[in-house]
Amino acid sequence: MTDDVYDEPPHTGASLDGLPPLREVIRSIDLMAKKSLGQNFILDLNLTRRIARIAAPLAERTIVEIGPGPGGLTRGLLMEGARRVVAIERDERCRPALEAIQQAYPGRLEVHFADAVGFDFRALLAPGETATIIANLPYNIATVLLVGWLEADPWPPWWERMVLMFQREVADRIVAEPNTKAYGRLAVITQWRTVPRLALTLKPDAFTPPPKVSSAIVEFTPRAVLDPPCNAATLGRITQAAFGQRRKMLRVSLKQVVPHPELLLAKVGIDPQWRGEKLSVSDFARLAIALDGEAF
Repeated sequence: MTDDVYDEPPHTGASLDGLPPLREVIRSIDLMAKKSLGQNFILDLNLTRRIARIAAPLAERTIVEIGPGPGGLTRGLLMEGARRVVAIERDERCRPALEAIQQAYPGRLEVHFADAVGFDFRALLAPGETATIIANLPYNIATVLLVGWLEADPWPPWWERMVLMFQREVADRIVAEPNTKAYGRLAVITQWRTVPRLALTLKPDAFTPPPKVSSAIVEFTPRAVLDPPCNAATLGRITQAAFGQRRKMLRVSLKQVVPHPELLLAKVGIDPQWRGEKLSVSDFARLAIALDGEAF
């Protein structure tokens, strides 16, 4: 699977929204990125607008953004026509920059200073309303947030689409196919509930400060119908066991969830000598259904 690579020279000069360039913004509020918060800022508004366009059209949508920082992606979303952006930011130092954006876009930006982990996102939406999540996720909580959004019930979820930034290694694990080194629990839960697509790769110099690795943007489209449907928590238990000891055969690794794995595997028609990486997403879902349906 291939994706675009963004390697254009960073553009951080005059913008079209009447606000100062982002480099001037972070200098004026003395905003140094904190490693403890997983912060790496994108200062190129051409790039943030390109990221926003991955989820286009935005005009009639509510956008939930995690970790806006000084507002580079926020400004890109608003410049590309997002009707409403709801931003969740933990770092109070970013308040002046985000308040300036609120003034430039009256009534279109709502900011909550809170920790995104454990946040009640549904409370942001009107009954029956859905949102699109677009975020340059802080690296230290990216996987935690993603798994929480994927495993939540009921399904379909409160979000209709996600466009999320990860370290490239994590993105590769999300879209990995069976019988590959990157294939594991994250690929199974993601591909069972969504159709993920690698949309864009960014080199380290796209960020301030530059991280040590490349990053990638993944677009997620939720599956309206799960095939086959199973319990998300049970699927999580099985994949955790299968990939927690990925070099062991399933008849051994699945003893963490069932006393006699051979009986469970036989029920689904899976060779007990296979390893987890050989199973398809559908295979894991069928195992979860079988585990919940009978005692072994």
